[in-house]
Amino acid sequence: MLRTFIWYMYFFGYLVVVSPLLLKAHRLKKQGKKEELDTFIRTISGNWARRLIKLAGGKVSVIGAERIPKNEPLLIVSNHQGNFDIPVLLGYLGINMGFISKVEVKKIPLIRSWMIFMGCVFMDRKDRRQAVKAIKQGAESFQHGQNLVIFPEGTRSKGGPVAPFKKGSFKLATKSGVTILPVTINGSYKLMEANNNLMTPGSVVVTVTEPIRCHQTDETVDAQQLADLSRTQIMNALEDKQEHVTEELSSPV
Repeated sequence: MLRTFIWYMYFFGYLVVVSPLLLKAHRLKKQGKKEELDTFIRTISGNWARRLIKLAGGKVSVIGAERIPKNEPLLIVSNHQGNFDIPVLLGYLGINMGFISKVEVKKIPLIRSWMIFMGCVFMDRKDRRQAVKAIKQGAESFQHGQNLVIFPEGTRSKGGPVAPFKKGSFKLATKSGVTILPVTINGSYKLMEANNNLMTPGSVVVTVTEPIRCHQTDETVDAQQLADLSRTQIMNALEDKQEHVTEELSSPV
């Protein structure tokens, strides 16, 4: 209980303490210093994310970081086990990223401002017209080197099976031709959801799988096919890791 209390104090306290730095972010954006702004935002958000995980007692390891393409925008596709998925990706992939987020998050003070600078796109799933505009906005952002993250299950699995991927967000790829990077997160739910939302120490493994580019050379590849292919890669990596853990547990000492 104490760990959880400290965690929430830090969660909001850090945002308050660094809020004056939003002025620097505004200045860098106004001056057109995109590279410097990206580094600044990545530092602020990354530090926040890693400390949140440390305070929860979490440890994160990344497999396959060498597969992350350099010098091109990415649509990062991930399974969604729990609330810690966002800090895990922010803190440990080592690249700038924004998120396709539900529009309700935009109403949260402080968080909203940082998300805008991160390049997040807010989507109202109940408003089809707004959702279409959000997809267009996201697709256009790739032209400026923006990386975006989607959780196409649409909800947290909390350690359960990976749900079917909704194809809507994959229109970001079919419209823009951006490279898709499927990423598997295994264990994030153990830090919070597995213990009635109380912070609990645990290990998280992030596996970066092979980039998907088939839609760049084959115009017949549609959003549903990209959703299915991404899900298959993510599930294969998740199953491989679970089998490895089972083998370790069953091995004689």
